[in-house]
Amino acid sequence: MDLAVLLERLLAQAPGKTQKDLASAAGISYPTLNAWMNRTRGTSRIDPEKLRAMVDVFRQWGVTTTPREFFEAVGRPAPGPSGDEREARLLKLYRQLPEARQRALLKDAEAMLQVSRIT
Repeated sequence: MDLAVLLERLLAQAPGKTQKDLASAAGISYPTLNAWMNRTRGTSRIDPEKLRAMVDVFRQWGVTTTPREFFEAVGRPAPGPSGDEREARLLKLYRQLPEARQRALLKDAEAMLQVSRIT
């Protein structure tokens, strides 16, 4: 099953919800989502966070799905964020923080490291 088929099936289980609703709620541009649905744009390089965002939206709408379904639909190994993905996500969040919060985050991380060495 590819992403277009998966999205069609899941949208059918969310009465009253449209592609536009999904795009908006998942933080994806509608033209991009529509291109995935029409298979005019490749899906192999979709940001893993976008896939997870769509899973979250469907779950909020009461539709049962899993990250595994989405990852398999785009031809990727099933999730658990890889170390690289976790690091990239952490760095992205860190860069969005003001400098004072960045310093506080570093102190918290150092404290967590110390605690993890003890236990």
